[in-house]
Amino acid sequence: MIAVSTANGYILFFHITSTRGDKYIYEPVYPKGSPQMKGIPHFKEEQCAPALNLEMKKILDLQAPIMSLQSVLEDLLVATSDGLLHLIHWEGMTNGRKAINLCTVPFSVDLQSSRVGSFLGFTDVHIRDMEYCATLDGFAVVFNDGKVGFITPVSSRFTAEQLHGVWPQDVIDGTCVAVNNKYRLMAFGCASGSVQVYTIDNTTGAMLLSHKLELTAKQYPDIWNKTGAVKLIKWSPDNSVVIVTWEYGGLSLWSVFGAQLICTLGGDFAYRSDGTKKDPLKINSMSWGAEGYHLWVISGFGSQNSEIESDLRNIVKQPNILLFQFIKSVLTVNPCMSNQEQVLLQGEDRLYLNCGEASQTQNPRNSSAHSEHKLSREKSLFADGGLESQGLSTLLGHRHWHVVQISSTYLESNWPIRFSAIDKLGQNIAVVGKFGFAHYSLLTKKWKLFGNITQEQNMIVTGGLAWWNDFIVLACYNISDRQEELRVYLRTSNLDNAFAHVTKAQTETLLLSVFRDMVIVFRADCSICLYSIERKSDGLNTIAGIQVLQEVSMSRYIPHPFLVVSVTLTSVSTENGITLKMPQQVRDAESIMLNLAGQLIMMQRDRSGPQIREKDSNPNQRKLLPFCPPVVLAQSVENVWTTCRANKQKRHLLEALWLSCGGAGMKVWLPLFPRDHRKPHSFLSQRIMLPFHINIYPLAVLFEDALVLGAVNDTLLYDSLYTRNSAREQLEVLFPFCVVERTSQIYLHHILRQLLVRNLGEQALLLAQSCATLPYFPHVLELMLHEVLEEEATSREPIPDPLLPTVAKFITEFPLFLQTVVHCARKTEYALWNYLFAAVGNPKDLFEECLMAQDLDTAASYLIILQNMEVPAVSRQHATLLFNTALEQGKWDLCRHMIRFLKAIGSGESETPPSTPTAQEPSSSGGFEFFRNRSISLSQSAESVPPSKFNLQKTLSMPSGPSGKRWSKDSDCAENMYIDMMLWRHARRLLEDVRLKDLGCFAAQLGFELISWLCKERTRAARVDNFVIALKRLHKDFLWPLPIIPASSISSPFKNGKYRTVGEQLLKSQSADPFLNLEMDVGISNLQRSRSWLSNIGPTHQDIDTTSSHGPQMQDAFLSPLSNKGDECSIGSATDLTESSSMVDGDWTMVDENFSTLSLTQSELEHISMELASKGPHKSQVQLRYLLHIFMEAGCLDWCIVIGLILRESSIINQILVIAQSSEVDGEMLQNIKTGLHAVDRWASTDCPGYKPFLNIIKPQLQKLSEITEEQVKPDAFQPVTVGKAPEQTGTRAEESRSSSSHGSIPQGEVGSSSMVSRKEEDTARTEEEEPFQDGTYDCSVS
Repeated sequence: MIAVSTANGYILFFHITSTRGDKYIYEPVYPKGSPQMKGIPHFKEEQCAPALNLEMKKILDLQAPIMSLQSVLEDLLVATSDGLLHLIHWEGMTNGRKAINLCTVPFSVDLQSSRVGSFLGFTDVHIRDMEYCATLDGFAVVFNDGKVGFITPVSSRFTAEQLHGVWPQDVIDGTCVAVNNKYRLMAFGCASGSVQVYTIDNTTGAMLLSHKLELTAKQYPDIWNKTGAVKLIKWSPDNSVVIVTWEYGGLSLWSVFGAQLICTLGGDFAYRSDGTKKDPLKINSMSWGAEGYHLWVISGFGSQNSEIESDLRNIVKQPNILLFQFIKSVLTVNPCMSNQEQVLLQGEDRLYLNCGEASQTQNPRNSSAHSEHKLSREKSLFADGGLESQGLSTLLGHRHWHVVQISSTYLESNWPIRFSAIDKLGQNIAVVGKFGFAHYSLLTKKWKLFGNITQEQNMIVTGGLAWWNDFIVLACYNISDRQEELRVYLRTSNLDNAFAHVTKAQTETLLLSVFRDMVIVFRADCSICLYSIERKSDGLNTIAGIQVLQEVSMSRYIPHPFLVVSVTLTSVSTENGITLKMPQQVRDAESIMLNLAGQLIMMQRDRSGPQIREKDSNPNQRKLLPFCPPVVLAQSVENVWTTCRANKQKRHLLEALWLSCGGAGMKVWLPLFPRDHRKPHSFLSQRIMLPFHINIYPLAVLFEDALVLGAVNDTLLYDSLYTRNSAREQLEVLFPFCVVERTSQIYLHHILRQLLVRNLGEQALLLAQSCATLPYFPHVLELMLHEVLEEEATSREPIPDPLLPTVAKFITEFPLFLQTVVHCARKTEYALWNYLFAAVGNPKDLFEECLMAQDLDTAASYLIILQNMEVPAVSRQHATLLFNTALEQGKWDLCRHMIRFLKAIGSGESETPPSTPTAQEPSSSGGFEFFRNRSISLSQSAESVPPSKFNLQKTLSMPSGPSGKRWSKDSDCAENMYIDMMLWRHARRLLEDVRLKDLGCFAAQLGFELISWLCKERTRAARVDNFVIALKRLHKDFLWPLPIIPASSISSPFKNGKYRTVGEQLLKSQSADPFLNLEMDVGISNLQRSRSWLSNIGPTHQDIDTTSSHGPQMQDAFLSPLSNKGDECSIGSATDLTESSSMVDGDWTMVDENFSTLSLTQSELEHISMELASKGPHKSQVQLRYLLHIFMEAGCLDWCIVIGLILRESSIINQILVIAQSSEVDGEMLQNIKTGLHAVDRWASTDCPGYKPFLNIIKPQLQKLSEITEEQVKPDAFQPVTVGKAPEQTGTRAEESRSSSSHGSIPQGEVGSSSMVSRKEEDTARTEEEEPFQDGTYDCSVS
């Protein structure tokens, strides 16, 4: 029957009759022989629309306009505008007709007050809107004057005497009402634009305000009070959300207890992409589709756009039918999924899940199921890079969903999807439509459907479904047998009832959930049944056996079975002592949690009986303990999460119970543990309920990781089709494109803060220490400090008991204390700093603590705070301290920052942290990059350099241009002097301690002018006081082995000085040429030069540089060998190693003719291998040669001699001594060299005979030297001498070393790839640098 009301007060009753026979309209036509033709049962009913006839049966005249029409069970309830309520029977309408005058119905605040109650005393009162609520047995009404109420029959008879009304006294502007039967809520829309949601108090019968749905000024500042009255409210079919629309348009979606999910009045909904405001969508009528996947809307657009011409206004006013699509969380219909960590959303034909979790197992979560499936899981397509590398990044790494399209074959006859479930590992999904079910594997990407379609069409799943290991457990109704059943199907076998285990049930199952090896079922007769489930092997087949364990009747506590939202078995109990007495790893099923219309009820096992301690009883006995009477834990609960995993380290988080309470945020029922197994205080409760707010709607809880996962609706503007001059906006422009994104939130800081507020600091500490290994734990502490600081420092009234000192004291318990405070300070405004540091301590003290703890980066952050809070003198003093410490520790990046910082303080920029200088500055200027032109004191002799095969850029001691001008500033001079003094002092200390390697790093990283400084310090700090100590120290620093004498080398032909040894030559092929090509290129930038230093260069630098130098110009660098007529075979730069070249490249096999003619005997080969063994790493060799070159240029010949000794190359020593003889060298230095070499000789004789052969080679030069020193030549002004002035011996030496680069070489194990990379970079950099300076380059030959 259909009842239709008319505007004039008539009700028309129509009877629906189906036509006889198989008459259908809209029949699908299939080609002959297609599989759909084969007789599918219910084929016509499923696929075709039936042909129906409407017959008018009756017309009823109520003589007043009808305001509301409601179907109440067998009757029709009609409210008319004359203040009457008519109760009309559907069948036999006339005799069942009664009219009740509203004025005779007593109303009161609750049912307990005097039975009479006040009457609606005025005459023109009538009902504007009403809706019947079956679970409350009454109807919610809105009167025409804006009052709202709830009318309920006191007894079963529906007469005026038997009706009684209650009303809340504060609502006077009601406009409409909607009722939620499952949660027993009445939502009243108000003229103010808010929705007030009421429930009925069970004891007094009064109307209690549950919560309000209203827009806040914070979120919607420009619209929150301009929406107009609430026009329509509609609860979804599954009762989990409500949709609200207003008079002036707009649409909003809220969860049951008031969490806002979507609102179209803000953000991209309300504005076009050009920033103009849209007219909100106006809705005249709306209705939810099947399962709540669709919202059908009839819209009428207001003609507010005055610019639209009058003839078009009619088009705009035309109503349109709009269809909005929704996806919903699986928890709304299948709440047994709440013990999972996956977020699964279901749409009408597809599923969304947050992917990647299948492969996350490195957390200590290995239950037996985990270890069993590890192998199959390793093949998971989500596991990019193996199991171990997966962590939170998979859960949180990106915002995209894994979308699974549901099999169209299944959907064709079973649309829409009603339930879905995902297994623990996140690898398999099962879905339930109208009939039967299907499942899908994320690994194989395949669906499995029933082979026999009659079996599928014969079962209707009633109570949801769940995964248990590899089995699907579901409660269904068998249509042919008319029998309620509990079935278990194995995933791996074919989907067929032959492989299912079936257990018959007495009544319909409404809810089902799995806990470990138990299935808990809630039935329509309000009873709860527990089953045990176990895996059985039946010959070849594996099946699961199910046995009843226990039944519990709940009919005393549950008024209506439909009100139960979820039922779960948990291991949560109020007694923590149990887990201490029996510390079994697997916690038992201790309690049943029942969500009854938003009230969370807990029933625990009754352990007071005598049967607990019986050791000899059957082990199954323990499970059969009775349950205590129920206790209410919380109100307004939407979802409950708990886990059965155990982890001793994180007991707080794993044994807690998490509740989502809609608009009120979340709550956690946290266990409190006594410390160190002490006896707990009798007065302390063992659990505590802590509320906290989060910014997202929670859909899953990651227990160990202290995270909540959710989904958020984001919108993208979609008006590319829209042009302003078009007459009307297209429909697709009215609404933006909605995207559902994954989101997550940390909640740990809220819980810690709540514990601290309640003086449970010890518990907070235990909890925090258990989570200290989480990657975002520092962020948690920072958030907590920041939130408390913001609240307390900005509050207008004084706070009687401030929390900040407690939080500060709490954070000091952790090693991250100093970083947390400084990060928090730098993210808050300056005005709050005094309040913060009053609680945490003086920043000067904290700075000193950082220095003591060697945490220099944090100290640098404190420096910025000191700079803002203290006078410049104080910050300079602290900066100097930090600068010196950073120099000592070789933190070069920090040193560069400190140089910049000190300059900024000096130049009066102390109000703001210094910015990176644009011009590159010389020497000690630091900055982020080193200045390009290395200044070397070759400028005097540059003119006299003969052209040769080395390109040398023309450089001056002072770079010109903007960087030079900086030096001329008076204000800068003192600062630069101050910084230079510190740098000089550090360099002096390094030289005094013979730390040449550190000195090289220091000069390269900070752009320190080493050569000019060494020239000044030649006779002071740059003197070698003790050659033997220096030699030993260099051996140690550069990992260079001390030489040993091989037995066979006594008669070796290689001993004489005429030839360099073959071993030396072989090594040259790797080192000498790059050294000569790259290191002597004096114009090379420090940045590139510093790459050859072994220490303190993070791999990141090199990676960046390598990638950046892979440009087209790189190819040029490798294709242009530098050759001269005199070269035998100079392909040094062309054959330089790159990462990609292999050792068997053609280049490496090219051998010099002279070299290849040498025939090597056995003893000679031994000798070569001995020599190779006595060389240090290739990188050290490059560094030593580089230092040799620097000292040579600075004229520190004594250091050159020491390096020559280490490298054991007589040619170097000869060359140095030649320079010493041919130029006006300081006699003192010669004397020093002579005594030093004698000391080395003595030391070699006693301690290190390996040096003797080499010392013998250079004896003749030594004798020449002693002759010179005896002559005592008067020293004149020293000028660094280039090799151009040296006799031809050195010329051939350079040429020789050039040619040696092409000799076939034995690659050494020590040649790390990093050094190869650095050489290639340097090569590239040099070629790049040569181009701009082409006209001003000079050629010179430098050794």
